[in-house]
Amino acid sequence: MTAANASHAATLAELERAKVSAEAANEAKTRYLVAVSHEIRSPLNVIYGYAQLLERDDSLSGAEVGTIIRRSAEHVTNLVEGLLEISRIESGVLTIRSDLIDIRGLLDHIVDMFRMQAAAKGLTLTLDVDDRLPAQVKADEKRLRQILINLVSNAIKYTQSGSIVVTVRYRSQVADIEVRDTGIGIAASDLNRVFEPFERGNSAEAQSQPGIGLGLAITRVLASVLGGDIAVESTPGVGSSFRFRIMLPAPMVASRASVQGARITGYAGPPRTVLVIDDDPAQRAILQSLLAALGFVVHTAANGTDGLLLAECTPADIILLDIQMPGMSGWDVAARLRATHGPALRIVMVSADVHELNIGGEDRRNHDAFVTKPVELDALISLIGTQLDLRWDEAAVPDIPETRAALSPLPAAALPFLDRLRDLARIGHLRGLENALDMFEQTIPTAAPFVAVLRRQLIDLDFASFQKTLDNAR
Repeated sequence: MTAANASHAATLAELERAKVSAEAANEAKTRYLVAVSHEIRSPLNVIYGYAQLLERDDSLSGAEVGTIIRRSAEHVTNLVEGLLEISRIESGVLTIRSDLIDIRGLLDHIVDMFRMQAAAKGLTLTLDVDDRLPAQVKADEKRLRQILINLVSNAIKYTQSGSIVVTVRYRSQVADIEVRDTGIGIAASDLNRVFEPFERGNSAEAQSQPGIGLGLAITRVLASVLGGDIAVESTPGVGSSFRFRIMLPAPMVASRASVQGARITGYAGPPRTVLVIDDDPAQRAILQSLLAALGFVVHTAANGTDGLLLAECTPADIILLDIQMPGMSGWDVAARLRATHGPALRIVMVSADVHELNIGGEDRRNHDAFVTKPVELDALISLIGTQLDLRWDEAAVPDIPETRAALSPLPAAALPFLDRLRDLARIGHLRGLENALDMFEQTIPTAAPFVAVLRRQLIDLDFASFQKTLDNAR
């Protein structure tokens, strides 16, 4: 073979490899888009459905419907945030924070978040925390929360019976967090693959579970970025143990902690003024209602020009400033506000474009903080408190009964009610189920904890978990 022919053959081989690689990438992209579309449609269907119900039925509880819509919106937001996290990691623009965290409160919150979901599958979910774990630690709270949520959620997803135990040990400022389950387990050949994007192992049980296979991939990368590591041990048919180790140093001086489970009702001191500049009237209305209820004086403007004029005639303590607006951009407005009012005026940029978060140079010196849309209201309130050095007034929220009590044996008299509920759930008769639950609770008061679990699943329109809870009743 001549040198020219050899070169031609090598070129053809390279082109063939490139073609195969491109086809594989396109196939992976197609699978990914289908999975993401399915994952997003479920919560969107709940949001869309309940919005229509609100328009048609005046008797629906606004608070309960609001909770359902918020949870579904959080599902969509978390999915999008997970995808964006991968984008940030790949582009090398991930920013790590050093937050002061109520670590015990965070752990309790995450376990409580999933306790209902575990109870619906007949699983026990417990938390075992080392006494040596300090009350407060320093870490990136958002990413730490994301790692823990991914691990607990995964354990529940792949466990059909038994238990999930979250164990936290602490020594020399290092936390060793283990999430152990009695689930389907992972084959030895799949132990590394489960940390790859869009991979969940080869077993039929793993493949049948919902999701897009990003949770563990994000978890491993975030663990590394935070300076920690994650490892897995598993036996098929017995269960899995994911261990996450990370340094969580305690602060030299503990700060004033919020009351666990407290709800903010206002703040101490004179009224503070907030100026909201946003071209979206719905966004302005939401922020005005939220902040006015807490005692803030709130003014709004629909564009940068009006916002600058309003800031001149009505001095504000803090400005919540949208970036993408017609005419003058938020960055231009921030620059003029900073030049006129100096550093005493706190400026918080609010944007749906997370890439704006990585802006640098002069623009970065013109604002004090950045919030992404959709705005998490509790996080925004906390941020405003930090920027204005506020001391919040808090009201304790009544404790919710432990859902594990719902798993207590039911009396024989409950059997007719369970049969009736199964029939109604099978046809999705929402109003009939509500009435049947009311009658169940009135007739058998000792079943109240069990009914509370069912009622919450009904509010979430989670008929699969509702049916599972009924099947597990004993």
